[in-house]
Formats: sequence, C-alpha cells, structure tokens
Amino acid sequence: MFTALALSLSQLGDRPIRSVLRKSLLLTVVVFALLGGVTWWGVNRLLEGWTYNGSLAAAAALVISVLAMWLMFRAVAIAIVGLYADTIVAAVESRHYPRALATAHDVPMAQSMRMGLASAGRFVGINLLLVAAYLVLLATGIGTAALFLAVNAWLLGRDLSDMVAARHMSPAEMPAWRRQTMARRFLLGLAVTGLFLIPFLNILAPVLGAAMATHFYHRSHR
Repeated sequence: MFTALALSLSQLGDRPIRSVLRKSLLLTVVVFALLGGVTWWGVNRLLEGWTYNGSLAAAAALVISVLAMWLMFRAVAIAIVGLYADTIVAAVESRHYPRALATAHDVPMAQSMRMGLASAGRFVGINLLLVAAYLVLLATGIGTAALFLAVNAWLLGRDLSDMVAARHMSPAEMPAWRRQTMARRFLLGLAVTGLFLIPFLNILAPVLGAAMATHFYHRSHR
C-alpha cells in the first residue's frame, strides 16, 4: 500500500490528474457552499423555535453545520471524483500498466455518475444507521472511532476499486471479484480513510484514492 501511495503522489503533477484535481476541488467547493448554506439556514430556523436566544441558536447552528460538512466531505468528494475517475485511472494505466490500458473500455459518464451517487448514498445511509452504535461506543473511548474507520474502510475499498474494475470487467464478473479481494480492498479503504483524516492531505485524498485503487487492482491481478 505504501508503494501505491508513493506512485500516486509522484503522478499528481501529470496534466490529466492536475486537471481532475482542479475541476473536482472547484465543484466540491461549490457543492459545499450550497449544502453549508442550506444546512445552516435549516438548523438555525429549527433551533430558533426552541430558544429565545437568537445568538445562541446561530452559534449552535454554525457548530452543527460545520460538523455535518466535515462528515459529508468524504461522501461529496468521492461522488465528485467518481465523475472523473476514468481519467485518473487511464492516466495511471498509461504510465504503469499500458497493456491493461490497451484492453480497457471507457466507463460512460452516466455509469460514473450512478457509481458516484451510489457511493455517497451508501456512506450517508450506513453511517446514519450506525448513529446509535456510535453513541453507545463513546463510553469505550475508542470504540466509535474504530467502528467508523472499519465501516468506512470497507465502503471506500469497495467504491474505489469498483471504479477501476468497471473498466476491465463486466457487471456479472464483479461480485465474485469483490469476494476474492475483500481483505485487500479493506486495506485499501483503510489507507484512504486515513488520508481523509489528515488535514490538507485530505483535500488530495479522493484523487490519490482513485490512483491507489488503480495500482491495487492491477497488482492484485499479477
């Protein structure tokens, strides 16, 4: 996994990947500005109905909005990068796996959008279902963090590796491949989840994750 990370970092300067990074960051900022504004407005209006202290409601709304945006960053960022994942994967394959690139097929934009939105939906849905477990495990000190990392490593490992596999496999072949590579995909997801937790590096995490997933896929087929 360290090799995949090092190779991915070394390719950040490539023109196609720089282009994806610029576009995905710009789109992420726009989406977050809209979501942040709507979330703050909604929470502020809700809390104003519970308290006569307008400044307290505004402060609470700000805190809740920031927390919600932090939790949503991974979902939004991966969904957006999913739109451009084919470009990242092709760039990595062009440099490191030219034989695989020759037999790959481009993933249609509609399919990329479905995969990205499905990824975001799974992240939000599963983590909402686990809110009660997260709260109960707070008493253990590390249980909440451990469960969050494990669940999201599984989700990220699946979503990122699927972005690559879709270029080389039919939908019917992918379930068997997922079962065969479950442990390795979990390690991939754990590594990328760790990147999302590091300030500043988390901005690059979606693009690095897609590049790392490409190395993971092709090295697992050797």
